[in-house]
Amino acid sequence: MVTRGLYFDSATLYYRAFFAVPSSVKAPDGTPSGAVRGFLDMVSSLVTQFPAQHVVFAWDDDWRPRWRVDLIPSYKTHRLEPDARIVGTVEEDIPDDLSPQITAIAQILDAIGVPRLGEVGFEADDILGSLVAQYDHPADIVTGDRDLFQLVSNAAQTRVLSITKGIKNLAIVDDEYLVEKYGVAGSQYADFAALRGDASDGLPGVKGIGEKTASSLIARWESIEKLMDAVRADNEEVAGSARTKLMAHAHELANIQKVVRVRTDAKVTRKLIPYANVKDAEVLSDLATEWGITRQVNALLKALNLAQLDSVKS
Repeated sequence: MVTRGLYFDSATLYYRAFFAVPSSVKAPDGTPSGAVRGFLDMVSSLVTQFPAQHVVFAWDDDWRPRWRVDLIPSYKTHRLEPDARIVGTVEEDIPDDLSPQITAIAQILDAIGVPRLGEVGFEADDILGSLVAQYDHPADIVTGDRDLFQLVSNAAQTRVLSITKGIKNLAIVDDEYLVEKYGVAGSQYADFAALRGDASDGLPGVKGIGEKTASSLIARWESIEKLMDAVRADNEEVAGSARTKLMAHAHELANIQKVVRVRTDAKVTRKLIPYANVKDAEVLSDLATEWGITRQVNALLKALNLAQLDSVKS
């Protein structure tokens, strides 16, 4: 059997669950629990639909690394706490009702024993990039973040399961999908995105170069490096207006490239040993009772081929 990985961009799932599940869904003590329930339901569905030997959850231990901000100060500024620009904090502005649910989700995953990987200086995207680079097996990456399209590779059998439109309408993103939608393959997507920019992450791109122009430039020159070589050589195949814009923003473009490109050097090389039993059944049972999620916990355990806990059966 071919070993396959199923890697989750955890934040994508718990934010989507938080905004999709009604706030009226609560734990027995009245605490909002929609994000926890929705997260577990989505994971159970995806694990069942896309069976894998290794299920891993990438975690944002550092959602806005200092090194990326040093390169592009506007990076993710729209997601900072309201006073961040004054006091210099790097805390993300997380809804009050969501924060304790994120903690609970982490505790539940840890009690089950599935790998939950994060590292200071690396975003979850970097953890996912490192998993793909350091483990030589096919993988599906679950995310709502198009930045991760750069990891797509038909040769490596790496796909993105894009849940931007929801679990029931997910898109299976491979190289053909990207070429049809953007005109570039997965290996070219990061350079395409650097040229285009991404307002949702506070990345400016090259002023005056939109998505269509970025696509045609990368499709023709294959990479920013080759494109800039042509620009510096005053190659007439690069339109004069584009050459002017690219030369004017060459330094900024180099920084954007570094910020956009997913890193592959996070420390994820410990063996992803397949689990046979729940790691801490007592803690998991207590969490299931506390949050009123007996059905959701057992559904996930079933999807993972783990024995359900008698103490949390509905």
